[in-house]
Amino acid sequence: MSSEGLPATIEKRPGRLRRLWQAARLQLVLCLATLAVIELILQLFQPAYLKDKFWNSLHYHNDPELGWFPAPNSNMSDDTANFMRVRHNSLGLRDVEYERSPKPTILFVGDSLVWGYLVDEEVRFTNLVAAQLPGHTVVNAGISGYGTDQEYLLLKRIWDHIKPDVVVLVVCVDNDRADNTRNVRYNNFKPYFEMTADGEGQFRGQPVPKSRPLYFTQNWLFEHVWLARLAAAAYVELRHPRVTVPDPTEKLVGMMRDLIEERGANFLVGLQHQEAPLEAFLQRQNIPYTTFDGAKLLSDNVHWAAKGHILVAERTMQLLSDAGMLREGLRPFPSMARP
Repeated sequence: MSSEGLPATIEKRPGRLRRLWQAARLQLVLCLATLAVIELILQLFQPAYLKDKFWNSLHYHNDPELGWFPAPNSNMSDDTANFMRVRHNSLGLRDVEYERSPKPTILFVGDSLVWGYLVDEEVRFTNLVAAQLPGHTVVNAGISGYGTDQEYLLLKRIWDHIKPDVVVLVVCVDNDRADNTRNVRYNNFKPYFEMTADGEGQFRGQPVPKSRPLYFTQNWLFEHVWLARLAAAAYVELRHPRVTVPDPTEKLVGMMRDLIEERGANFLVGLQHQEAPLEAFLQRQNIPYTTFDGAKLLSDNVHWAAKGHILVAERTMQLLSDAGMLREGLRPFPSMARP
């Protein structure tokens, strides 16, 4: 290159850099404008996938062992969900404060059927049973959304606090089998039990990761910027894929029975309604059980209405009596007669 051409080359470089910067700036503006339009669209339409809250109406919090669990000593009334009066004691259970006593203790575990979806505490079947058994302590340890896997883990957690004499597992036939095969329920992560080659199995998915809806409630950016929610959702889906395993329900029920009997207590089962495979298993294992077919349901055709809880209470009392678990004899429910 000649010395005469050098100044021209030097003169050309600033112009080229200027054009490159202008092109980059234009691309940046276009990207920001595109993101702004996407954000506006998300704000306008608010897709349910990005709108979920983490059990916001129940005051549940993320639990690395169980997936979710009620905040102890929480009280709430959510009119939008028609949840009436809801309170949780110091153990996180929707029940009166537990006080250990010499009276025999009956512990009920299950999901929202036991927790009492859309009904007040006093009309739940556990409260009706407690009213009929003043010589016993009755504890309600139902947690909405739980599968049998989580109920087993919860039982182990609270055992030393309660030390029950009788444990009644209430199985939601409609969805417990499905819940037990997955690591996600209501868009929230949960532990799951996977069978192993030796026929035993083990719990997986612990510590339970933060669920997508949890991100939306714990950070200002995710709460107000929908593109941030979209990014968080993409991260969660890629980082923690959904898992499905073979149904371990019978195995889990057997494990619960073994745990309870090893600790010197008695195990009974109540089924939401008849289910031949599970009933056959219970009969083979000599596990006393009853079914709650015919209990009046809410409009969702899953959960028990107040009158349904009466039937469930009556059948539960009969189950306890037939299994020899009661000191008192059976008494009628004079104020609860169904039309």
